[in-house]
Amino acid sequence: MELSDLLTPEGVVAHLKAANKKQALQEIARAAAPLTGLEERAIFDALLERERLGTTGVGLGIAIPHAKLPELTRLYGLFARLDQPIDFDAIDEQPVDLMFVLLAPESAGADHLKALARISRLLRNQAVCEKLRGAESGVAILALLCEPESSQAA
Repeated sequence: MELSDLLTPEGVVAHLKAANKKQALQEIARAAAPLTGLEERAIFDALLERERLGTTGVGLGIAIPHAKLPELTRLYGLFARLDQPIDFDAIDEQPVDLMFVLLAPESAGADHLKALARISRLLRNQAVCEKLRGAESGVAILALLCEPESSQAA
């Protein structure tokens, strides 16, 4: 699975302004609503409910919030780079500045897991994360995220 199947230019937020985890999830839900056709509140509630199960802050400044919503018919990805790192209850207790959000239909069992694995592999690559943090625009971020997996090996 390539991330270009999940991401659109509208799904990349190069300068997300948020003071905390809840606000970051609200802002990403606001960005996701027009892409998915779902209500912002439904997306926010699903993401928040998933966070209650355990943090999606995976460490090294990265969070991968994800949720399943029954109204969706396909997977959606959104990426946000925060202007200021925030506390996300990450497993390494470090603040988060890169968020990749995955929204999936209830029926997307294997596809959802494959997408999460692909996102996780990409964001474990420190060179890619440094480039994402230094990218000047959403277009540049999208290009980095959508490079074929084989060309991202470090």
